[in-house]
Amino acid sequence: MSKIVLFNPRAQNHKARIPNSILQIAASVEGLYDYVFVDGNLETDPWHVIHSILQKEAISYFACTVMPGPQLKQAIPISKKIRELFPTIKIIWGGYFPSNHPEICLNSGYVDYIVNGMGDRCFPALIHCLENNLPVNELTNLIYMDAGKMIISKKDSIYDLDTLPQLPFEKLNSFYPLNRYLGKTYLGKKTLAYHSSFGCPFTCSFCAVVPIYNARWKGKSAELIYKDIVYIKEKYGATAIEFHDNNFFVSEKRVVEFANLMKKENMIWWGEARIDTMNKYSDASLKLIREAGCKMIFFGAETGNDEALKKMDKGGTQTAAQILSFAARLKQFDIIPEYSFVLGFPAATEAEVNAQINADIDFIRKIKKVNPKTEIIIYTYSPVPAEGSEMFEKVKASGFRFPKKLEDWISSEWENFDLRKNPLTPWLKPYMINKIKNFEAVLNAYHPSVSDIKLGPAKKVILKIISAWRYHLKFYFFPKEVRLLQVLYKYRQPEKEGF
Repeated sequence: MSKIVLFNPRAQNHKARIPNSILQIAASVEGLYDYVFVDGNLETDPWHVIHSILQKEAISYFACTVMPGPQLKQAIPISKKIRELFPTIKIIWGGYFPSNHPEICLNSGYVDYIVNGMGDRCFPALIHCLENNLPVNELTNLIYMDAGKMIISKKDSIYDLDTLPQLPFEKLNSFYPLNRYLGKTYLGKKTLAYHSSFGCPFTCSFCAVVPIYNARWKGKSAELIYKDIVYIKEKYGATAIEFHDNNFFVSEKRVVEFANLMKKENMIWWGEARIDTMNKYSDASLKLIREAGCKMIFFGAETGNDEALKKMDKGGTQTAAQILSFAARLKQFDIIPEYSFVLGFPAATEAEVNAQINADIDFIRKIKKVNPKTEIIIYTYSPVPAEGSEMFEKVKASGFRFPKKLEDWISSEWENFDLRKNPLTPWLKPYMINKIKNFEAVLNAYHPSVSDIKLGPAKKVILKIISAWRYHLKFYFFPKEVRLLQVLYKYRQPEKEGF
């Protein structure tokens, strides 16, 4: 029987989370093909582990999930070494990066196939075809090269998640003790990472999810989510949950059903949502969600400019006024809104880009005045290849281009691009990036993140005192004393390091 290596490269913060993506793939081939897990987050040298497996066992396939950014730093060199040393092994990538940048991956010479979106049906079907020398042209959710031409097959609708096989938690546990994935976070001492849905029903023009799922969403039923969580709670002691869905709160009905089930479990949880969607929730639903343990919710606020929100295709219903009022609304339910902002969108002139950055900084300050507990996450705009969108057309017109070689993506400049911290976009000038970073440093000092569990009350007070004059006078230039304290205190930014 052919054997498969399922590899989860090291993530942004090196934090070990249950690798849901490769667990999905494992579930799809359970009982059909043998496989081994290798988790880059839990291995000091994952290549040494993989190389040892390839030398000792008859491995035919190497499957790797690849998110943009740090995962590329292991996925690229390891895939390249496998091709050099074990040229008969088929290399299969899945995840957001190869789905959004398929041509550069396939032209690298060491990626044979890309699973485009969900792989629950595509992956086992692909292995079956390769095992039996059958053509792959009838398979869905697949991207590959044929006679020098890139073939992108038809996409399936998102599957009914309740009909998919159960995730093989026990099989994973035989490779890596599952309790190693239950980390200490702001939410709890043993925090479980879980995916309960796929996709998102919206078409934001800057989002990497849109090209893959095409504004479609499906979620697992509340009952099955609850069943999985209780299993891990009772067997491994999980105390909290991070829902890493693109949009956990799409269905109020599903969330209310889940909250009713969770009320008695005494677990704290967090998820991602849209402001305009959750603003339609009844007060009774929001009250129930908090009673059921939901402590914080992440929202893409993006900007305080209504015109820019329209250009982003934020559904046409999210406005600056709504962003402000919803932060105030959540305050009464003791749910912390975690608002992310994307600064530095393309505009016609340099002055317009700079003015929008200034306006968003002022808008963030307004949110903090309305609800001081609001967590603020700041990114700078990094384009995604959303062909046809007004925003991406502006990006191309500016002269911006993605790298032409796959290896270029692991340079420090392009890693920062993928982390949306210092993009190589021609309209965003160095002084603008400095302005954003300086404001962020002062903001994080005056309003430290509650998710930094190692930052004690005394340190927070000192940070607030040191930064107060800058924050009140709006003087953010060269905050060296603030940065020094943040380095000494090892201040954690949730967008970089998680909770």
